[in-house]
Amino acid sequence: MPIVMRLDVMLAKRRIRSKALARAIGVTEANLSLLKTGKVNGVRFSTLAAICRYLDCQPGDLMEYVPDEEQDLFREAV
Repeated sequence: MPIVMRLDVMLAKRRIRSKALARAIGVTEANLSLLKTGKVNGVRFSTLAAICRYLDCQPGDLMEYVPDEEQDLFREAV
């Protein structure tokens, strides 16, 4: 999928643990983990807004569009 989640990067920048974010926005740690790893097909705008509010960021700070070709190269590098 060409949309890559960067939530883990933003959490690290803000020095916030996933557990604290999950509790603050009212989602389970398991669901937040799935969101962080990009293993979801969608995210509710209300959830996205709550994450942005808590982390004081924009949606573009959490997601990035990477064309499939670049994404394949990214996976190989990791």
